[in-house]
Amino acid sequence: MLKNYLKIAWRNIRKQKFYSFINILGLTIGMTCCFLIFIYVRFELSYDKFHEKKDQLYHLLTDVKTPTELIEADITSGPMGPALKADFPEVSAAVRVIFSNMVVTTDDAKYQEDKIAVVDSNFLDIFTFPLISGTKETALAEPFSVVLTESKAKKYFGTVNAVGRSVQINGRKNTLKVTGVMKDVPENSQMPFDMLFPVSTYKALGVDLENSWGNFGAITYLLLENGVDPAKFEKKLPAFMERHIGEKMKKNQMYYTLHLEPFKDVYIHSKRKGTTLVYGSITNVYIFSFVALFIMLIAVINFVNLATARATERAREVGVRKAVGAYEVQLTFQFLCETLLLSLVAFFLSAILCQLLLPAFNMLAGKEIAVNIFKTGIVGLFLLIAILIGLLAGIYPALVLSSYEPVVVLKGAFSSSNRGLLLRRGLVVFQFVITIVLIAGVIIIYNQLLYMQSHDPGFKKDQQLVVEFNGVDNIKQHWKEIKQQVAGVPGVLGTSFSSSVPGKFNNSAYSVMELKNGDMQASNINLYFVDYDFIRQYNIKVVAGRAFSEEMGTDSTEAMVVNEATVASLGYSKPEEIIGKKFSQWGREGKVIGVIKNFNYRSLREEIAPLTIRIGPDAYTPMTITATGASLKTVLANVENIYNRYAPDGRFEYYFLDEAFDKQYRAEYRFGRLVLTFTVLAIFLATLGLLGLISYIVIQRTKEIGIRKVLGASVSSILFLLSSDFLKLVVIALLVATPLAWYLMYQWLKDFAYRVDIQWWVFVLSGGIAVILALITVYVQTVKTALTSPVKSLRTE
Repeated sequence: MLKNYLKIAWRNIRKQKFYSFINILGLTIGMTCCFLIFIYVRFELSYDKFHEKKDQLYHLLTDVKTPTELIEADITSGPMGPALKADFPEVSAAVRVIFSNMVVTTDDAKYQEDKIAVVDSNFLDIFTFPLISGTKETALAEPFSVVLTESKAKKYFGTVNAVGRSVQINGRKNTLKVTGVMKDVPENSQMPFDMLFPVSTYKALGVDLENSWGNFGAITYLLLENGVDPAKFEKKLPAFMERHIGEKMKKNQMYYTLHLEPFKDVYIHSKRKGTTLVYGSITNVYIFSFVALFIMLIAVINFVNLATARATERAREVGVRKAVGAYEVQLTFQFLCETLLLSLVAFFLSAILCQLLLPAFNMLAGKEIAVNIFKTGIVGLFLLIAILIGLLAGIYPALVLSSYEPVVVLKGAFSSSNRGLLLRRGLVVFQFVITIVLIAGVIIIYNQLLYMQSHDPGFKKDQQLVVEFNGVDNIKQHWKEIKQQVAGVPGVLGTSFSSSVPGKFNNSAYSVMELKNGDMQASNINLYFVDYDFIRQYNIKVVAGRAFSEEMGTDSTEAMVVNEATVASLGYSKPEEIIGKKFSQWGREGKVIGVIKNFNYRSLREEIAPLTIRIGPDAYTPMTITATGASLKTVLANVENIYNRYAPDGRFEYYFLDEAFDKQYRAEYRFGRLVLTFTVLAIFLATLGLLGLISYIVIQRTKEIGIRKVLGASVSSILFLLSSDFLKLVVIALLVATPLAWYLMYQWLKDFAYRVDIQWWVFVLSGGIAVILALITVYVQTVKTALTSPVKSLRTE
């Protein structure tokens, strides 16, 4: 029996080649999009799930409260983790991670490494990063040891066993012994590193992490004992802080509150997104999930509309079958077999298509989500989904077709019910809703991306070449002569040294600032060390006081410039009021000499935070060079020669500031491209789906069209008659889609501190595009019938 059903189903599919092709094409595209997005969402939700102790791990967060502000940080000070481990039996272990960068030198090469993690010796015991060589108990036990990833070990030493070999740092001043080689960090890890140094190396180099309660910069994780309630444990943390630095907090009027965040939720759910870890977006996951669902629904709706549109041609077949004894349940099963066969064909095609598109999809997503879908263990799940899709898509047409009365249809009196027509129109409205939502979403996303590109950040970022002067021995002694030599290179229009540049990581410094009433307020404030030309080099506007000047001898030791956000955070109403106020910061005391206009030294996702700027040659690393494009190659060659003279053991590295600044939004660009790609496919499917209802209407109204032509109706009037119904459907869809699209995009834009407003014209434009698509589809499908001779049309009776 089943064999007979499948044979008949295959014959019907071959007989109706055009409609079968449309159905298979729609289902294949829908399944392919759905499966690719499913793989992406599954990958995003899998971050850090490979760690064996993930359920007991918690990320330690810090709230820093002062009388004027609340700083919600994803980092802690160095002593907090070890002190918690020492004070509470609930804490099984604590581990700190500090990300760094430096030049690493081997016997014959130099490498600028930006993914170095300085960690406690128990790091490999807490986190599941398997070692290929060495043991996790001893790999990080001694100072000046280093653990390399497999790819980094091959890069340094080829196929030779790296354990026992050595590398140098700090211009060959310090030698590190390779004590372990680990597997490469998985793509779905939020901790990007290529090598591990133990914290004991930092201590040996003179960095004090154990006593600096106010010096933030460590990412701290706690491993709680089994059965410990994190909520109850968190309630003990205020007393812990009071016990250790309560007097210091009161004196500085700076209060620390610690919180626990489940480690396995940090990547996708964290609200505190710093600059060192990799973070995802649960909003993006939701949006992609909706897109996948919408596309699949469009494909299913297409099938239902096309199937019911062909119902008039299958009606007599049903009548004959029932007249010779076929039961309704048999007919239902027969039509479901056809649907399932179409769905399974589409599944196999989509599986092949997914595998072929996977490299391009990985490139579009910016990460290696999968290499072979047949090895992901989800093909079986996809097959079940395909079968379910076939059943859902075919159940309504099967029930409709199998319910026809044989006497009625064999007499030729068959007609569709108003209820069936209402359902089909409702499905088309739903398609338009999805289409308008996706179009509006793409427009808003690209408006935001364009805004981020064109937004004035408050500083000059064009034609700025940044050279990292890492490895210069005693930069404090040589920075002026380096600056003078680079300034003398033909094509160089300006130079400036600093500790950081906009878009890059900046230090947070423990600072004590004078308030308006004369009290001293302690806080952690971001800090740039710069030279005298930095403010001028970046065209940053001074709104009160003055910038640094070499003519003022005390500027190098006692002067500070702050931004407007600092002024506001300290309670001053005007920038002029803070001029001359005292400060104490990292062992230096002095007065504020100037206020600069706020500029986006971080991402547009974040509000502009307070920033202090001081002269500090000891911290100079990047040099910003303003150069003309015509002489760029010459400038680079000359600057490299100068660099090599002062940093023979360093590695010459450079980049363009505008490109580096825009890289902060790489994830948003990728998200925009993904949504655009799937929106185009959804629009194509929606347009394809319109053929179903239009075909049905044309078949049902063939006689009407013939009579109207006999009575003198023009082709244009007939086209308007047929398209007017669709215009009504678009208007209804627009009214439904507008609030839905607004809500989804509002949630996405909430991740940006600086964002575009959602304008009314976005929805009008989206609706207009949907109207144009509908009109084109109606025209293509109906113009042939409208041009047909009325004699042929009336012969359909």
